[in-house]
Amino acid sequence: MVFRCFWAVPVAALIYIILLAPRTASCLKYSLSLCIASCESNKPLTMSGEPEVTRTPEEEEEEEIKSSYRPPPEKTIDEILAADQEDESLRKYKEALLGEAQAGAVIVDPNDPRRVIVKKLALCVTGRDDVELDLSGDLTDLKKQVFVIKEGVQYRIRIDFIVQREIVHGLKYVQKTYRLGVPVDKMTHMVGSYPPKTEIQSYTTPPEDAPSGMVARGSYSVNSLFTDDDKNVHLQWEWCFDIKKDWKD
Repeated sequence: MVFRCFWAVPVAALIYIILLAPRTASCLKYSLSLCIASCESNKPLTMSGEPEVTRTPEEEEEEEIKSSYRPPPEKTIDEILAADQEDESLRKYKEALLGEAQAGAVIVDPNDPRRVIVKKLALCVTGRDDVELDLSGDLTDLKKQVFVIKEGVQYRIRIDFIVQREIVHGLKYVQKTYRLGVPVDKMTHMVGSYPPKTEIQSYTTPPEDAPSGMVARGSYSVNSLFTDDDKNVHLQWEWCFDIKKDWKD
């Protein structure tokens, strides 16, 4: 019995070395490579070696809304007016909603085929004059015009635009803010549906509080997008602002 036990240990060790050790070493080597890659990328990796995709609760909620929402089919003004003619109250409501568009096509600029012409972005702070960016010219010049925002102040963003030719459904304003190339904030505002009009129409965002403190001060870049339910890109532009201790710094 003692003799058998004496040989059992080296035999078992020999079997492990021959059969299992290479696999174990390979697994350890692979795990180590994953750890190194994860540290280099600053992101956890899956067993396939691909970076693990992590989302904030807000991003998961937004993704869920996107996957479940289906915009209604697009209709022209004539189709909207022709529908439900037997309902007198609904007919009058649509006529009041469409306004001058029901009398015929509203075309503000015959040389511009777009339905939405974004004219201006304004930074609005109570007690101060609005600071405006002209969006009808060369958009590459916008980065030269830097907004100064006092830290901790409450501000709004106003978008001025023209709708022509046809009604536009589900306009959205999306704003992504970066600092040193790193995304720090994202806002998505549902602007709504608008009929064609000869005059400029506007949307103002809810109030936002500018960040405050020494760490928050500095330069920021913004990527703005004006889109709609049908994912039409009406305008996309970049602009910049500085957070400072005071307006005159």
